[in-house]
Amino acid sequence: MVNVEPNVKLGGRYSVEETATLLGVHRNSILRYTNQGKLRFGVRKGNSRRFYTGAEILRFWRAAY
Repeated sequence: MVNVEPNVKLGGRYSVEETATLLGVHRNSILRYTNQGKLRFGVRKGNSRRFYTGAEILRFWRAAY
């Protein structure tokens, strides 16, 4: 995981891939953190894909450090 706080918009919505890039981990790690309940997600109505808000990404990152 990156040592520098991710630069995100608090209300922004980020895909699994974007979230992984921001945190410096593999996308499978994001899914593992989600399944463990450490990282919460929302679901897009149009295509039912998961997204992570900027606020949630920062909350998760700050909890790790």
